[in-house]
Order: sequence, then C-alpha cells, then structure tokens
Amino acid sequence: MSNMKKPDNKPMIAYVVIVIVAMLLINALLVPAINSRQVQDVAYSKFLDMLDEKQIQKAQVVSDEYIIFQDQDGNLYKTTQMNDPDLVSKMHEQGVIFEKDLNETNPVVAFLVSWVLPLVIFYLIGLALSRSMMKRIGGDGAGGPMMSFGKSNAKVYVPSTTSIKFKDVAGEEEAKQLLQELVSYLKNPQKYVDIGAHCPKGALLVGPPGTGKTLLAKAVAGEAGVPFFSIAGSEFVEMFVGMGASKVRDLFAQAEKNAPCIVFIDEIDTIGKKRDGASSIGGNDEREQTLNQLLTEMDGFDGSKGVIILAATNRPEVLDPALLRPGRFDRRIPVELPDLQGRIDILKVHAKKVRMADNIDFGAIAKTAAGTSGADLANIVNEAALRAVRMGRKYVIQQDLQESIEVVIAGYQKKSRVLSTKEKLIVAYHEIGHAMVAAYQTNSAPVQKITIIPRTNGALGYTLQVDEGDKFLLSKEEMLSRIATFTGGRCAEELIFHSITTGASNDIEQATKFARAMITQYGMDDDFDMVAMSTTSNMYLGGDQSLACSPDTATRIDEATVRIVKEQHAKAYKILENHKSKLHQLAKFLYENETITGEQFMEILNQDEKKLETTADSADTGALPSGTTSETTAQ
Repeated sequence: MSNMKKPDNKPMIAYVVIVIVAMLLINALLVPAINSRQVQDVAYSKFLDMLDEKQIQKAQVVSDEYIIFQDQDGNLYKTTQMNDPDLVSKMHEQGVIFEKDLNETNPVVAFLVSWVLPLVIFYLIGLALSRSMMKRIGGDGAGGPMMSFGKSNAKVYVPSTTSIKFKDVAGEEEAKQLLQELVSYLKNPQKYVDIGAHCPKGALLVGPPGTGKTLLAKAVAGEAGVPFFSIAGSEFVEMFVGMGASKVRDLFAQAEKNAPCIVFIDEIDTIGKKRDGASSIGGNDEREQTLNQLLTEMDGFDGSKGVIILAATNRPEVLDPALLRPGRFDRRIPVELPDLQGRIDILKVHAKKVRMADNIDFGAIAKTAAGTSGADLANIVNEAALRAVRMGRKYVIQQDLQESIEVVIAGYQKKSRVLSTKEKLIVAYHEIGHAMVAAYQTNSAPVQKITIIPRTNGALGYTLQVDEGDKFLLSKEEMLSRIATFTGGRCAEELIFHSITTGASNDIEQATKFARAMITQYGMDDDFDMVAMSTTSNMYLGGDQSLACSPDTATRIDEATVRIVKEQHAKAYKILENHKSKLHQLAKFLYENETITGEQFMEILNQDEKKLETTADSADTGALPSGTTSETTAQ
C-alpha cells in the first residue's frame, strides 16, 4: 500500500485561491459602491443660504477643495469651497458639527457584503454543480453523488405506434423466425404456462458488425409492444469495485418492475469474458464481480414474469461457458451476412426512404455488393442519394447506386492524383493482367469492371469480379484460380516492361493468405493432408489465424506456401504470354478510356475467337514451365 498514489489536492487549492480573490474584489469594489450614500452637488451660494437658515447639521471640510455637509434630514451635499477665511467661524456660530468622514461605510453592511454574500454565492454555485453532476451519473439528487453510482444507465424505449417491427428488418428471415417465439410468449404467456412450458430466459445474437443485431432486438420489443431496456456492456465497468455488480442488480430490479419487457445488453463480451483468474488482483476484479452478479441475477429472476434477456456480440468465442449454458442464454441466434435475396430486400427497405427512378434493378446492385452487411447496404443507398444531389438530379438512378458500391468498397475517386504517362500505362497493363488471367480460367468469377482511376483507399486501379450467385464453398481449383488471378498483374509487368513495381503489394498479401489457408485450414495440400495447422480467433472480426504447430512444421508450411504461389505465378505468366497481342489491345483501350465494363472487356477479348482458340490449343500442347499444372488451358 506504500506505493499508492496520493490524491491530487491541486484542484481544491485552486478553488480556495479563487474564493479569496473574489472576496477581496468584492470588498474593494462592491462594498464602497453599495454603502456609499448618494451625494448631491449644490452651488456655494445655496450652501451659504442653508447655513444661514441653520439647515446644516454636520459638515466635513476636505482640504481647500470642497465641503461635504449633511442637512437635518440626513441628506448629503457637496459644494466647491471658496476662499472665505470666516467660513469656519460662521459654521461654528450656526452650531454645525464637524465630522471626520460623513460618507463612512457601515461596518455591519460591509461585513455582510464582504464575507456573507460571497459565501452564499459560492454555496449556490456548488449546489447547482453537484445537482448537475448527479443528473449526469443517473442520480436523483436525494442521496448525493455517491448514492447514484450503483444505478444502471439503461435507456428505456417505451412501445409506440412508430416502433420498429420485423417488417423493417430485412435479410435475416431465419433469425426473425427464431425470435418470433419470444414475441409470441411476451404477447400471450398464459398459453405457455398452461402447458407447463417456459420461455427461454435469454437469447444471444451472434454475427459480424453491421448485420442488424441491435435492430432485431428492437424489432422484438416493437412486435411484442413491451418496454425495451438497452445498455452497453461497457457501461457496467466502473472504476470502483462493486459498482458494476450494483448496476446489474438495479437493471434487473427495474426490469421486474416493468415486466413484461426486454433487456438488451449490447457487446456483452465486455463483461462476459472467460474467467481465468489471470487478471484479478486479490480477488477484487471488477469485471469478474460484474459477470458473477449477472449470472446470479439470470438464475434468480422469475422467467414467468415475462422478462427476456437479449444480448449481442461479435466475439462469441471469448464468452464464459457459464453464461452460455441452458437456463441463462438458452438460444444462440446467428445473424449472418445477407445472401443475394436478403441484400435485395435490404436495399428495397432503405430505398423506401429515398426518391428512386422507376427502372432500378436491385438484383444487379445486390449481386455486385456480394459480401456486404446491412449497414454497408444502407450506406450504399445513402451514398447514391448524395451522388444524385451532386449531379443535380432529384432522384437516384442505377448509375448512382453502381458508383456508390465502388465508393463503399474502394473509396472515392481521387482525381487530384495525376499519374505520369508511364505509371498510368503500367497500371493499365497490371489491371488487364488480372482480368485476362481470370477470363482464361474455368474457375474464376466474371470480370465486371476495370478501372485505372485512383481511389482514396490508396489503390491506383482495380479489377472488379462478381460471381453469378452466392458461393458458400470454394473448391481447390477455385482457390488456385484466385491465386493465379492475384499474380496476373505482376505477370503483366514482367512480360511487358521486364521489370516489377510496388503496385502488387496487396495482390502478394492476398495470394499468400489464400495459399497458406489452403494448407493450414482447408487440408488442400497433399503433403499435410487433413491436418489442421492453425486456429481461428475472432471469426466475425476478420478471422485471425495463429499457427499451432512445431517450428519444423512451420518451416515446411512456408515452403509449401511459396511453392503454391510460384506454380500459379508461372501459370498466369503463361496465359498472358500466349495472348500477348490481346493484352496490348486491351491495355491500350483501358489506357485511353480509364474505365471499361465487363461487357466491353469480353467483347474485345472474344474478337477473332477462332484465332484465340488456336493460340490457346498450341499453348496447352507446348512445353510448360516446371511445376505448372494442366489448368493453364485457356477457355
């Protein structure tokens, strides 16, 4: 305890200094202003008249400049003194009393203004500040700030006619079906009680970010017409030990008072991580106490009252097993990225809020936006609306939506970045290299667009490929074809310019990632067969991989990865070498137009089809580089 840091007293000292300075200023400026009585200026002749009429009671001669005098009623006057040597004698004859200071400050009033008034002002300021602080931390002002630390900060949404319903959530039909039973129980719990069934106490929504987990929870409350308590897991974590557990108790107490209702805990992994004891100090770990209290409350409250706990996370692998057992979170509801039909439905939901043209093809947009989440699709619609405004239109057209997909995926066009002639030519050959290797393989997705306009994400150009439909499985041949396509840009640089640039950095990263995954995850290498060499963590946050093997095996994996990439590199080089004239033609067309569509690309590629087929056949029967497979056959 000797190392404990002492509290900082500087703020308190600063407040004391401020109070003292304020009191001195009030004493110097405010007191004289308040206590000084009003003095009227009069002519010297009037002064003499009042003196003759014995109306002057007291007087003060201030050097040779002026005289202050007081009449019988206590009023003060001031007059300029003339050179009158008999004046003092006249004033004595009239019974005037000479005073040292007629305008002297009243000591009682001075004390009240100098000391009591500042204290009252600062007391009122402090009282207002403390009440404001209590409101911020959720207190009601009755028990002081410390009494409000244990109250939960849950936001309560009461049912209304504008509540979110299931019809407002698209693309997650399976999740809505699983949640429909919870809605039915909240609406009519008696039919479940009559048969002896009880509703699940909790449901865990699991999925990648942006898929609509929070929206689904609100839709359940909106469909059932019950209050909805929403709180983030991080709001339970406090600096003081025990405060998080107190917030959990308060949250469940509020829920039982408002039953039937739904309690939604977002990002529950903040407090629900596995308890391994490594982070606790002396048994007083705040997060562990909060989790223990949550487990106890979920066991203790009566589920028949209609309180359902919903939670969301994108890291289910880190949750404590005690939190996931039956009786607590009984159901695990996956909220995955939407499929093609789901993306179409989501686009239509968001399009209702935007003025659209009548001929919008949502299917084409959804197909191009493969792999996007509901939040991404909402952003795509909004970007399309913004683009329509920039272009001076009053409604969104198909081109706006198509361009907004590229904005979300690759960033805005960076028109200020001007490439030199040589660099622009290199980028053109690079991107055509990708597209041609993809087109001449049987297991590649069709090319939809090629551009050499730089983007804000750092890309100088890109080739967009889109599968005909959603793909959930990739064959070994498809994996190899993708690696070959990644190497196509570098191959074009080598073939045409006999040199290489830094432009293939992302291609190299992706090709290596695919090749390593084939070995360590998917068992697609003959040397290692079906042996897992890596473990996956954060499956919904990028799927981080970590090797789980000996150093010798890791070396062999590196060698196999290099071998796979080299084989596909040689395959891609051979494809471009066999179709070098077509590479020149397409690169020239892209250089001049900067952007070409998939239709334009295939139209040029399919010209002189018979000649191309003859060239492809001769390439298949010719001598192949070492390690190249028969998959170099051109279509």
